Amino acid sequence: MAVQPEGTPCWADAMFGDVEGAKSFYGDVLGWTFGEASSEYGNYTQAYADGKAVAAVVPPMPGQEGFSQWCLYFASQDAAATAGKIRDNGGEVLMEPMRVGDFGTMCLARDPSGVVFGVWQAGVHEGFEASPQQTGAYCWAEVFTREPERSDAFFTSVFSYTAKQMQDEAIDFRMFDLDGNTVLGRMKMTEDFPPEVPPYINVYFAVADCDEAVARATKLGGVLRFGPMDSPFGRFAALSDPQGASFSVIDITTTAGEMPQVTDVS
Repeated sequence: MAVQPEGTPCWADAMFGDVEGAKSFYGDVLGWTFGEASSEYGNYTQAYADGKAVAAVVPPMPGQEGFSQWCLYFASQDAAATAGKIRDNGGEVLMEPMRVGDFGTMCLARDPSGVVFGVWQAGVHEGFEASPQQTGAYCWAEVFTREPERSDAFFTSVFSYTAKQMQDEAIDFRMFDLDGNTVLGRMKMTEDFPPEVPPYINVYFAVADCDEAVARATKLGGVLRFGPMDSPFGRFAALSDPQGASFSVIDITTTAGEMPQVTDVS
């Protein structure tokens, strides 16, 4: 797989206090299998869909216990240069670029509205191995923020995205493109979100049947937050896993309705 253009979502992982519980949950809901834990790298454990790497789970580092959340990583040719852009545009670097053996270099950051994300400069690990259409694979992601103007200005400056705004009076939704391909969405958080829910990036994983995945997830202690709902992009639902990490599932083969109107944002 070729190294992705700068700003392309390229990897996702999450910290779990109960890693075995997370493996059992996502294994049942998304059909993931798991590799051996890498003790050299904090028991980082890769997840696979049909033998292709799709994500990873890891126990929390000391001092980071208690809050599980998926982290989306964006591709970078030079993590140190991207960290500089993050600072220059009002973001905060939470973890300086750190080399992870031959795998690559990682960095953790927060945008000016509070959204945490990662940066990945690929070495031998180039990121997602499965296509977004494959069951169990990463499919899509959306930045959920209460301050869309700050997030929009930040992400388009750091990653040179072009933007399109969805023409819908009910929601404030924007899409970011790279080289003509839409790679990321941004949703304004409404008052429907409890104030204690911080801004975050919601990752979507592909499933063969949205309703079946929701049924499996809720049976295993997951919480249905929204949906299932039909859309022109697929039938999807938003969930929280038993440890509180938010994610969504989508069946892209089941679509309904017309594609929304969008306008370019200068």
